[in-house]
Amino acid sequence: MKYVLAIDQGTTSTRAILFDAAMQPVATEQMEFTQHFPKSGWVEHDPNDLLNTTLKTCKDVIANHGITADDVTAIGITNQRETTLVWDKTTGKAVHNAIVWQDRRTAPFCAELKAEGFESEITHRTGLLADPYFSGTKLRHILQTQDNSQNLLFGTVDSFLIWHLTEGRVHATDATNASRTMLYNIRVGAWDEVICTRFDIPMHMLPDVRDCAADFGSTTLFGGNIPILGVAGDQQAATIGQACFDPGMMKSTYGTGCFALLNTGDTLVTSQNRLLGTIAYQFNGQPTYALEGSIFVAGAVVQWLRDGLKLLANAPESQPMAEAADPEQNLYMVPAFTGLGAPYWDADSRGAIFGLTRNSGPNEFARAALESVGYQTRDLIEAMHADGAPTDGENVLRVDGGMAASDWTMQFLSDILGAAVDRPHVLETTALGAAWLAGMRAGLYPTQDEFAKTWTGETRFTPKMDGATRDAKYAGWQDAIKRTLTT
Repeated sequence: MKYVLAIDQGTTSTRAILFDAAMQPVATEQMEFTQHFPKSGWVEHDPNDLLNTTLKTCKDVIANHGITADDVTAIGITNQRETTLVWDKTTGKAVHNAIVWQDRRTAPFCAELKAEGFESEITHRTGLLADPYFSGTKLRHILQTQDNSQNLLFGTVDSFLIWHLTEGRVHATDATNASRTMLYNIRVGAWDEVICTRFDIPMHMLPDVRDCAADFGSTTLFGGNIPILGVAGDQQAATIGQACFDPGMMKSTYGTGCFALLNTGDTLVTSQNRLLGTIAYQFNGQPTYALEGSIFVAGAVVQWLRDGLKLLANAPESQPMAEAADPEQNLYMVPAFTGLGAPYWDADSRGAIFGLTRNSGPNEFARAALESVGYQTRDLIEAMHADGAPTDGENVLRVDGGMAASDWTMQFLSDILGAAVDRPHVLETTALGAAWLAGMRAGLYPTQDEFAKTWTGETRFTPKMDGATRDAKYAGWQDAIKRTLTT
């Protein structure tokens, strides 16, 4: 039996998942790690945590499944995007904590870029906006803490892991992760000298950019030689795992944040509604583009109810609490803990709850938290429609991620969108996407067209809410957003 090992390095945990020759997940190991919040709006990870949890989960999943490295055909990597690391190429040691994608410390520099009119250059070249979310301004911040950059290397998490897994032999990334840095010109497929110059970033630090299915070297750290053959940022990996290969197909992933990607084929859509143009995947040097909406807080709002307010013991409790909430109360929770993402991009906005009464309690908080995910998703889809993005004609959203397991949340999502929501049989679509890239490159897994035929849905949620109620509830959300925005 042959296997593919998928490394899914996320924002709050690292997972190693073994997929068998039939692309089914058969074994998983997971480790959470500490989140660091040095100041309000700042989020960091210890780079050693990212590496050590990766090594530990990979070794454990191989050992606990009773196989050896010889049984693993290839490794695929998917990762939290935009999170920024800088390390010394001689020692391999990071010179600064990883600055996480949620971090907002570079907001003043982004405001400076907007004031001088440079944001239009960034959008034209990279498809992105001048926002602290992306890697480029984070890298600039780290470099300002260093005396000399000559011996330093930059990477998103995939690059950092590849460099260490190959013991310093390969410094590379894939096109999807590169497209999230604010430094990569997605029109020409190269690091952008104009932007790097404006950010004072020496280009010798930047990794080689490769296709999603490509040779990223090999590792011997798990007891044998295993090639690394697939890499994609987590949201693009989920798009691949959901087999959204045709223009107009759309998926939404509900993890720490929520990210909706709409395949736009070979057309790079320039959004008029502050959505992002990005690379969905790249094969044989040819990029397929996507329009993306990014929500910073989705599953993290349930985590906040659990860890911050202590209103529930575990995330699954949120569903029965939401079901038990008083239907007469209309609470709106805007989870702008680290600002608002698309389509608002308000870095200074902070969370708020509207509609509180003396009768509001934990159940109402849980319902408002889950509903916020549906409202934010509708914001993204409304913006995509306004941009004239292609649609597949079926009006179906494919969903995945931890929150997609909640029937209540997915039903509300369908209700507030007025659209069908498809949940797949394999919820591990992010890891599946990474595994398929590596397995396909190795010749173990089917081609793109054949892989698309294997996608099957587990549950389809269809709207049950009447149109008048849907419109009234969404109008209430829009009012709450207006009260929260700072600009």
